[in-house]
Amino acid sequence: MISSILLAVAASVPPTPVWNPMVAIIISVSSLVMVLLSTRIEKPLVGPKFPILPISIPTFAAAMAFGHIIGIGIVLGLTNIGRL
Repeated sequence: MISSILLAVAASVPPTPVWNPMVAIIISVSSLVMVLLSTRIEKPLVGPKFPILPISIPTFAAAMAFGHIIGIGIVLGLTNIGRL
């Protein structure tokens, strides 16, 4: 029974791209955009301060994580429509 469930799930997995420089550029740009947008939040300096950027370390970590999530969504979307 378990093997039939796994076969049903395996048939519905969308194709994923191999890692290449274009995937890295998309994820990097989306992470950078999220870091830039994080300076517009109401209190970006709550917590330990980041020495270079005008945001705190927790804000930077959250923005980078959200940028990766958005970037992965973009990569999978472009793969599904055949552009990547």
